[in-house]
Amino acid sequence: MAEIPSDGKSAHETKFSIDQDTQFKIDSRRNRLLGLWLGERLGKTESQLEDYAKSVVIADLEEPGIEDVMRKVMQDIADAGSDLSDADIRAKLAEFEKEARDQILGDND
Repeated sequence: MAEIPSDGKSAHETKFSIDQDTQFKIDSRRNRLLGLWLGERLGKTESQLEDYAKSVVIADLEEPGIEDVMRKVMQDIADAGSDLSDADIRAKLAEFEKEARDQILGDND
């Protein structure tokens, strides 16, 4: 069991902080995976993929939830003339959320 930090935080506050940090890591990994996947479908070159994935991660810092990411990628899809739909992207986000969670926390099933 973790020790109570010396800054006066309770165990509950510490757990909440750790949970928030973990969720941030999962969200960032999910968005990176989405960016890599989508970048390939939008015809990004190998050298452009990592930068594109980073731009998707950064887009998620605008507001809570995924709507900021959705706005960015749907605009990118429209700009590229792709026929990927909102539902396609939301399904991939759900898939990548699970994959990211497994990568960050380990597959405990």
